[in-house]
Amino acid sequence: MRIVVFGAAGSTGRILVGQALAAGHEVVAAVRRPESVPPRAGLEVVRADVTDAASVRTAIAGADAVYSVVGGKPSRKPVELYSTAARNLVAAMHETGVKRLFVISSVVLEPGWRPSNAFFFNNVLDPLVNRVVARTTHEDMRRMERIVRDSGLDWTIARPSGLFGNGEVTAYEVQEDQADGLFTAREDLAASLLAQMDSDAYVGRAMAVITTAVKPNVAKLIWREAIMSS
Repeated sequence: MRIVVFGAAGSTGRILVGQALAAGHEVVAAVRRPESVPPRAGLEVVRADVTDAASVRTAIAGADAVYSVVGGKPSRKPVELYSTAARNLVAAMHETGVKRLFVISSVVLEPGWRPSNAFFFNNVLDPLVNRVVARTTHEDMRRMERIVRDSGLDWTIARPSGLFGNGEVTAYEVQEDQADGLFTAREDLAASLLAQMDSDAYVGRAMAVITTAVKPNVAKLIWREAIMSS
């Protein structure tokens, strides 16, 4: 299949592209700076910006599926990247006739999500990082989710927990809306997204993905991923 990946130069995007190529898909990496993506067999790199509607429309023409793995650093300033990307992608997909859309959100958006046996995270780190440092990011993710849910497309929203690199795919778990776990390896997230290419199990649904085989230190993880990158 021909898939287009927006955010292909990012940490998760690079993994998704690699797994998709290994699975035999024809992959288009849609990035703002094509020079940031090394050439590989089966990979087409195009210049596109999710905030620019015309370039989005050009990039997805002829695709079987579109993956949006765009992301930015957490900030207390207003964030519009996720919702802007969603609006442009939805509009372009209707114009070009592409139906299958995957976007990455966060399990934090589920109001009742409180992972078990995680007192320090639930009572200290979550209120500080997710509800303060990354609050505007999650607000925009909620706007993105509303746009995608109302799109009329064959959409799947992926909701990982705390992202980290593991180097390989594990026996990850997938559940609807939320899952009882603190961590999601980027390799597992990418694998779960690609697996849905051949399934309708999560069409029109949110898919929470968690890694249980590997457990990084939560404080170090959030410090590196959220605070030090802000």
